[in-house]
This record gives sequence, C-alpha cells and structure tokens, in this order.
Amino acid sequence: MPEQKPWDDATGDGPVSGDRAISGAGAGGAMDLAVEEGTTLEKTPGGPDGAGPAEKPRSLWSDAWRDLRRNPVFIISGLIILFLVVISIWPWAIADMDPLDCDLSKAQEGSQPGHPFGFDGQGCDVYTRTVYGARTSVTVGICSTVGVSLLGGILGGLAGFYGGKWDALLSRITDIFFGIPVILGGLVFLSVVTGSTVWPVVGFIILLGWPQIARIARGSVITAKQNDYVQAARALGASNSRMLLRHITPNAVAPVIVVATIALGTYISLEATLSYLGVGLKPPAVSWGIDISAASQYIRNAPHMLLWPAGALAITVLAFIMLGDAVRDALDPKLR
Repeated sequence: MPEQKPWDDATGDGPVSGDRAISGAGAGGAMDLAVEEGTTLEKTPGGPDGAGPAEKPRSLWSDAWRDLRRNPVFIISGLIILFLVVISIWPWAIADMDPLDCDLSKAQEGSQPGHPFGFDGQGCDVYTRTVYGARTSVTVGICSTVGVSLLGGILGGLAGFYGGKWDALLSRITDIFFGIPVILGGLVFLSVVTGSTVWPVVGFIILLGWPQIARIARGSVITAKQNDYVQAARALGASNSRMLLRHITPNAVAPVIVVATIALGTYISLEATLSYLGVGLKPPAVSWGIDISAASQYIRNAPHMLLWPAGALAITVLAFIMLGDAVRDALDPKLR
C-alpha cells in the first residue's frame, strides 16, 4: 500500500513534499518576528519565493505621511499655509502698491475699483496692508516656533535623559516661567524695547515659550529611554550621545512636533495681541495687530477697516491649529 502524503491545504491540488511543508511553516514563523517599536508591516508585491506578498517594516513617519495625504483637513490647511508663505516671500506678486503709500483724502472710504478692501483711517490701501501683514505674522510664527522647539527640546531632552539634579533644576525653572502671565510679561518686557522689527517679539516669545516644549520633551524622552531597544543599546556599550541621537530622539520627537505646530498659531495671535496693545510691533511696521488696533475706533463708521485684517488673522491661526490637529492624529498610534 503506497504511503499517503500530506495534501496542500492552501490549494487542494495535490500532495506536497515534506521539505515544502517545512519551508512553508518557516515562512509563516518568519511573519511572527518582532518589529522594532514605531513600525508596522507593509505588504509588497512578491515574497522571498515570488509566490505571494511579503511584508516589511514601515516606520511611524511613513505611516504618518500616508495618513496625512488622505486627510482633507491637512490638505486644506496645508494649501492655506502654503499660500501665506508664498505671499509672505513675494507680497508684490498680488499687491502692486506700497503699504505705506497713503492718501488722507480717501480715508475710511469703502471698496473702489483697484482697491477691493477700501482704505483705512490714514488713507492707506487695506488690501495691500493685509497682504503685507502676512509677512510679519508668518515670520514671527515660524521663527518663534523654531527657537522655542530647539531651546525647549534640547533642555528638556537632556534633563529627561540624565535626570538627577539637572532634571530637578529644570523643573523648578519651568515652574517659575509658567507662573509669569504672558500678556503682563510682554507689557513689561517689550515696553522697554524700541524699534519696529519682529525680533524683540520673537525673543520674548522664545523666552516665555520654551518651558512648555521642555516639559513635553522631558516626558517623551523619559518614556523612550525605558524601551527595550534603548536598554539593549546600553547593554551593548552604546555611548550616551549615540543613544540620544540614534535611538531616543527619533522616537521622542513626535510629541514635540505636534505641540510646536499647534503653538505656532498661538504665537501669531500673541504677536497680534501685543501689537494691538502697542508694545509689539510699532509703526511704520505693517502688522495685522497694528491695523486692528487702528481700526477699532472706526468700527461703526468703517467696519471694513477691521474686517479684513481680523479675518486674515483668524484664518491664519485656524489653519495652523488645523494642521497641528492633523499632525497629532497622524503621529499618535493610539488614534489609529
């Protein structure tokens, strides 16, 4: 009586050899291998034997980018921000007038041909000043966010990694800064600064903004350094700098990026608030906050003076907050 051979359960077409059954089991076992934290499996056409799809590790960043491309909130906010950046760099592309070219005979007049937003209290074109005001807001937002992220991220990351007295010292310093009211601090700090550039405002925002990022970075690094792959690198003799740059920072930077992206819109509104109060940017600088402050006393007779700069400010802040929310949803594995 001939020996009965095992049949192929996958196709039912015929018997399979013992070697083929063993190789199939080995391929299945290979699929159970652990994948490094922060990665998922992605199917690719063709496995090792060319018979079926294989799976390879996909990083958190590639997963996030794939989700962002499919998120309409990210697309809409990204297009708005891209438009703001473009007109900040080349405002003359859509506004061919000088924002400081004013005619008092046209003060507070409404929309006219060639002047769709009308004129302000000094006879300046509101459309041109609204376009040029985007440069100030975007510059303050981006420069403040970069400075806050670098300073807070480095200090918080080092404190979370080394711990001990440095961690305790940083915690007490951040508590002191958190106790300073932002608006009151701006009134005191910027009232002694003269000039009409954005850099005093950027410096003030960095001075009071870094503790928030530092606290987020500290907690993220403390969580990341307890993972198994960091402990394995330490056991293999990796230096502190290598563990920080190679293993901890890539897996701890996501929360910092999310918070910084959302905070960027807050920094733009803070600059407008300080300029409105008269301690931020000062004329002849062009700022939405300055224009809103000047238009507030004409809100009944010429509401268009307030409507357009305030609307541009609201749309800009909303776009950056929407972008931050989309990035948060993409980078948080718990929301998948």
